[in-house]
Amino acid sequence: MKFWFLWGIDALIAAVILYFFFVGLADGSVSMFNIGIWIAILAALSAVIGGSLWLRTAGRRGPATVVLLILAVPGILFALFFIILLITNPRWN
Repeated sequence: MKFWFLWGIDALIAAVILYFFFVGLADGSVSMFNIGIWIAILAALSAVIGGSLWLRTAGRRGPATVVLLILAVPGILFALFFIILLITNPRWN
């Protein structure tokens, strides 16, 4: 259960990053200048998601969960930060 919850969070994060990648391809902001950075980001995403599935099918659920936590923890903290911003409505001046 914990594995699939974390995997769902990672898949959601990957979908958001893929959305921005394809929008960037369409509007030209992903260019030859920064394509290396995008390829590294997409490779890391696929390594986390694919590697966790591979580890789980190999019977290594603990390491698979740890691999998923690499991406899920920053994603959850980022989401909590925005939720706090929406609730508190801080003044930035």
